[in-house]
Amino acid sequence: MPRAARPAEAPVSRPRGTAPARPAERALRSATRGPGPGSRAARPAPAREDDAAEKNRPLVEDIRLLGRLLGDVIREQEGQEAFELIERIRQLAVAYRLKRDQQAGRALDRLLKNLSGDQTVSVIRAFSYFSHLANIAEDRHHVRRREHHERQGHVQEGSLAMTFERLAERDVRAEDVARTLGHAYISPVLTAHPTEVQRKSILDAERQIAELIHQRDELHTERELEDNEAQLRARITQLWQTRMLRYSKLTVANEIENALSYYHATFLREIPKMYREIERMLPGYEVPPFFRMGNWIGGDRDGNPNVTAETLQLALREQCEVALRHYLTEVHALGAELSISAMLVEVTPELRALAERSPDTSEHRLDEPYRRALIGMYARLAATLERLTGKEALRHAVAPSDPYASAEEFLADLRVIEHSLLSHHAKALAQARLRPLMRAVQVFGFHLATVDLRQSSDKHEAVVAELLAMARVEPDYASLAEADKVHLLLRLLNEVRPLTVRGAAYSEWTRSEMAIFETAHRMRQTYGERAIKHYIISHTETVSDLLEVLLLQKEAGLLRGTLDGEAVADLIVVPLFETIGDLRNAAPIMREFYALPGVLPLICRSGGEQDIMLGYSDSNKDGGYFTSNWELYCAEIALVELFGPLRESHGLTLRLFHGRGGTVGRGGGPSYQAILAQPPGTVNGQIRLTEQGEVIASKYANPEIGRRNLETLVAATLEATLLHPTKPAPRAFLEAAREISDASMSAYRKLVYETPGFTDYFFSATPIREIAELNIGSRPASRKATRAIEDLRAIPWGFSWGQCRVALPGWFGFGSAIEAFLQRDPKASKERLALLQKMHKQWPFFRTLLSNMDMVLAKTDLAVAARYVELVEDKRLGRKIFAAIQAEWQRTQDALAAITGERERLASNPALARSIAHRFPYLDPLNHLQVELMRRYRQQKDAGQVNERVQRGIHISINGIAAGLRNTG
Repeated sequence: MPRAARPAEAPVSRPRGTAPARPAERALRSATRGPGPGSRAARPAPAREDDAAEKNRPLVEDIRLLGRLLGDVIREQEGQEAFELIERIRQLAVAYRLKRDQQAGRALDRLLKNLSGDQTVSVIRAFSYFSHLANIAEDRHHVRRREHHERQGHVQEGSLAMTFERLAERDVRAEDVARTLGHAYISPVLTAHPTEVQRKSILDAERQIAELIHQRDELHTERELEDNEAQLRARITQLWQTRMLRYSKLTVANEIENALSYYHATFLREIPKMYREIERMLPGYEVPPFFRMGNWIGGDRDGNPNVTAETLQLALREQCEVALRHYLTEVHALGAELSISAMLVEVTPELRALAERSPDTSEHRLDEPYRRALIGMYARLAATLERLTGKEALRHAVAPSDPYASAEEFLADLRVIEHSLLSHHAKALAQARLRPLMRAVQVFGFHLATVDLRQSSDKHEAVVAELLAMARVEPDYASLAEADKVHLLLRLLNEVRPLTVRGAAYSEWTRSEMAIFETAHRMRQTYGERAIKHYIISHTETVSDLLEVLLLQKEAGLLRGTLDGEAVADLIVVPLFETIGDLRNAAPIMREFYALPGVLPLICRSGGEQDIMLGYSDSNKDGGYFTSNWELYCAEIALVELFGPLRESHGLTLRLFHGRGGTVGRGGGPSYQAILAQPPGTVNGQIRLTEQGEVIASKYANPEIGRRNLETLVAATLEATLLHPTKPAPRAFLEAAREISDASMSAYRKLVYETPGFTDYFFSATPIREIAELNIGSRPASRKATRAIEDLRAIPWGFSWGQCRVALPGWFGFGSAIEAFLQRDPKASKERLALLQKMHKQWPFFRTLLSNMDMVLAKTDLAVAARYVELVEDKRLGRKIFAAIQAEWQRTQDALAAITGERERLASNPALARSIAHRFPYLDPLNHLQVELMRRYRQQKDAGQVNERVQRGIHISINGIAAGLRNTG
């Protein structure tokens, strides 16, 4: 039986049964210096260890405190025996991984295998919660270190301060920055996917723990610290007594509620603060509301039958309530603050008129015009809340008044207050609360976030086919050739009359799909035009896919006029290019689309914006990590070349929408580096990108870290636009990347799609089956009821590989590709390796790709992964495929070391290396117990005797491992 795990710093030897090194492998190894490949969990850099220890002392103290309190709670709740068992497991795991104690490893293995069902669940809960608490401590330390650097006058990469420093060094004028922001559009888009494993109740408790840990840095007396510790103990007790898992499947309404919690915690307050920081750096310039929030939850129907017109209405109604209640709270607080007397200052006539219109007639406030005005505004907001959501405001100083017709009307009243305050030297009173509120209204309006609509192209085709058949226009639209479809759709878009036949018996599917378009039309009228702006077409493969959505808009009143006339479309039709083939066809499809008569004028009249979404997930599952990134890079270049002339001649704006996931295999990784690594000309102040799964909590649960991540998006966009960090890559770089991509895709597809039995291996050696049963998303794990890898969603595909510590989508194929690249001309292998090293130093795309792969490899652990292979019933198949994975892992390690010159993983990121080294001993028991429980569960299920306790233990382990790895979704 494989050992539980090797120590974190142990070199990884070539596994038995792997073929000896080939010439290219030897070339790789001879080109590097130092001992064998580094550990899976990288070591902290040895230099200045004393300084590092002092820097990390507060982090270590926080982790010890939270660990001690968790231990106390376990002892109190579960008993001394349970506590001692968990403590024994912890000690053995730490000794085994960090101290290379083989005897401890064997003892750990025996102990874990012999746990009872109840003991197993208790241990899994303990280590899962420790992962959660360690995350909180690390997040606080991240903020702490940033504050320290700022006090020292040091600015950090990715911060707005650093970006503005760089802009100044390059003589970029404030006027140029302001002009760039004037036409910029930056938008993170929150999506719901089946990898967010946290319950909102758990997230809320953890936010309170995070705030208490933050408060400890400001406490000095023993009494204060004791009180704080008592509150921490209470919240950890709450966690232990709160159910970690959901009993029922997560609904779309649950997902909406979860997403909205981040607006309360972070976005509503931190985004205005970010704007204030930019204004401070651009004195004298008015910064427009260029930063917007987006949302897919409630409007993304692709593969999710639970999303309907009703969920779209629910999403916007709930979003509106969050925005309006925030405004009501702030207006109420402003009324308390602005106790200014007209007997002491002269207010503007506009403010006086606003006060006079207020229904507040209290004699105690006759000389307090601001309070009277704000009470009137509160009454109008309360009426607006009731009109738009059916809910009531919490406070009622006076009866609700006439509702605001729009957010702009409310903003106009706030501007009246601001102008009056400035007129009598009360600027300080405007800065603290009024201006952040005004900025919030500019950004969030009454809709809070733009809800995107999304559906698959084949579903649109089915609806159009039924409409045409019912209207007796075309009996079999789906069977038409593409050219005939385009011709017919253009003709219909140039006709005034609609297709829909009143009273006709359309299928439930067509009625449901048309209801979405009709509801979108009503929602825009109710909540404002920014409430719904984008319609995303999954699996865009032809021009007719785009025209079909324009026709469906026309049917619902979202497109008015004809293509050969003065047509205007309300929604931007956004093609989503997902697979490798789709990415290669992106520019040709868009070229053909814009060549159609009437299309370019339509887009220009409708706002002159063309969003194009690029899919990282399916392209990765289709062709592997390197090929996915390379094809995305090529597609972006081709699109820029296509749209460049259209921008010059017609002012058309191209905005790329990056469908990034949490894992590196799905486009994850640091956003700052990812944006700077984009091909030249692809940003231009315009970018949208998805924020998915548990990454949302990691980035935005903590308000300060949330603002840091938001700033990073702005900083990178400004640098990419104004500093042009990426230049056109030399031909030699492009040719090398193309060659590597071809070989990488070949190696990847050979394993995943061409190896007999690979599907059986995947469904046995990863927890994909158990993930599909877990109540962690409203969307099914697979598009179809099959076990085919092609039909499996990319999200659970990557999530499963992360759980078993292989993370295959984030690296597989690269080692073979580099080996083939060097072997192609053995005599020139040194020169070809030198070219790769030069690409790493000079080409941001290649450097970022390798940096993300470095992180993935640091988080892999093939010794742990070997335990999962035991679950494969066909032992010979399991050994064969795992040997191929091991061999490729070794080749990839060697390739990365040869190109970067770093044999230790994360040598250039010591902070992350320390984090991984600290947390991995606590992940190991979770993985080992997950394997043991999966074995029991599958045996019981085959016998028709499912044990809910065992199932619950597996699901809790999934939660804990996801928390420990942090970017597995």
